[in-house]
Amino acid sequence: MQEGDVQIKGYPVRLPLDVMLVFSANPEDYTARGKIITPLKDRIGAEIMTHYPAELQTAVEITRQEAWVERDGLQQRLHIPAFVREVVEQIAFEARDDTRVDKHSGVSQRLPITVIESVMSNAERRALLTGEEQVVPRISDIYAAIPSITGKMELEYEGEQIGANRIAKDLIKRAAGEIFEGYFVGIDFSHAVLWFDQGNNLRLADTAAAEECVRLLEAVPDLIETALIPFDFDKQNAGRLVSACEFVLEGLYAQNKISRNEEGGYTAVTKAKKDRRGMIYDDLTETGKYS
Repeated sequence: MQEGDVQIKGYPVRLPLDVMLVFSANPEDYTARGKIITPLKDRIGAEIMTHYPAELQTAVEITRQEAWVERDGLQQRLHIPAFVREVVEQIAFEARDDTRVDKHSGVSQRLPITVIESVMSNAERRALLTGEEQVVPRISDIYAAIPSITGKMELEYEGEQIGANRIAKDLIKRAAGEIFEGYFVGIDFSHAVLWFDQGNNLRLADTAAAEECVRLLEAVPDLIETALIPFDFDKQNAGRLVSACEFVLEGLYAQNKISRNEEGGYTAVTKAKKDRRGMIYDDLTETGKYS
């Protein structure tokens, strides 16, 4: 093709071709080499190495463009908080830096695209179950989207030993903590943390209606008022209020000021130890809550 020679039934025909071929390839997944095969090197004019988005907002815009969230009948009812989009994107950034995730396979932009679609679906499901008019995703919806995370990562040996689910939860925690610091830097949540330290706990189910969650959140001192500081919406907007408060709770959990159990409930922070595999577990020896 480069010389313009074409054979038709064995007869060479020279055609004045003006054609440029542009093609793409996954560098590692299919060739297992990450390089252009030798016979093609002489024919390729330029090799352009692409990269993952370097900035969070660039990644957010890519996902906003590609993800299926503008669904029929939801345009006027849907509100995805900016921090939810940012946490989802930050998960991919954290995974790319995690030594337990295989760097050769990488973590593509498909991960946040798929995760935000699953987050959106879980929020839509909750609205259908509760009969709520407004659809507002929460942090708990990101936990519900863990299968979308584990399905987009290849793990190293260490990661396989710990388990994909545990790593996905850790990525969500770290991502939420990173975004939380950007919204609530310098803001004091000591009264809320003290409430948990006094033995109280709080569980916000991902299927619970917003009004029900607000009643539970009102028991935590200063939580609602403080959670509203960076945001510009009315306190009466229950869906967005619950999403913001849950974001705060996850941020406090990421800072190890409170704990989060397997059922998604928030409690007082417990002492933790690491076993020989590096897995963190709660140390209950001082409380007697062990056998």
